[in-house]
Amino acid sequence: MKQKLLKLYNECLIELRLIGLEFEEKNVGTIDIKLSNRSKKAYGCCKQEDPDKNYSRRVRKGRKIVLENNKYNRHHIEISSWVMELDEKIIKNTIIHELIHCLPYCNNHGTEFKYYANLINEKLGYNISRLGNKERDYRKSNIEYKEKQPIYKYLIVCQTCGQKILRQRKTKNFTRKYRCGVCGGNFKLIAL
Repeated sequence: MKQKLLKLYNECLIELRLIGLEFEEKNVGTIDIKLSNRSKKAYGCCKQEDPDKNYSRRVRKGRKIVLENNKYNRHHIEISSWVMELDEKIIKNTIIHELIHCLPYCNNHGTEFKYYANLINEKLGYNISRLGNKERDYRKSNIEYKEKQPIYKYLIVCQTCGQKILRQRKTKNFTRKYRCGVCGGNFKLIAL
């Protein structure tokens, strides 16, 4: 499976080079790619380290001033192993999505990310978006989609209007921190 991932990764780099996007070390830094068995929901992720000081700036966010890094020198792309069961076009779509995050100013899904995603979609015929649709992608790959139903362990009830919310995990201080969105009442936690 790792050989297949590396083969598709190299094909993606060649395709991107054809439309003028270079992923050489001097432009984006080092990139390594591997499979991940951790996530059952996410298609992939791009972890970044070693920020380039020339692309850092101070930005005001609310009352705080924070350092915003817009380019990194090392990128670690992880593709979820379940994605490797899907059609090669979907795998390449995921790889290219994560490669866009390696470009300067594309750490998030903001304006620059959307620009490159639209450019690649238009020129290469991909469907790069912020989120994937697991059920649709399984259908496209002619694989039966079986999603496990969540097991709810907690019921949260509004003491004023009776609205009920099911939760899988107990959140610390949920009943003190949050109020009902319907009436503003207090919540009561009930274990199922």
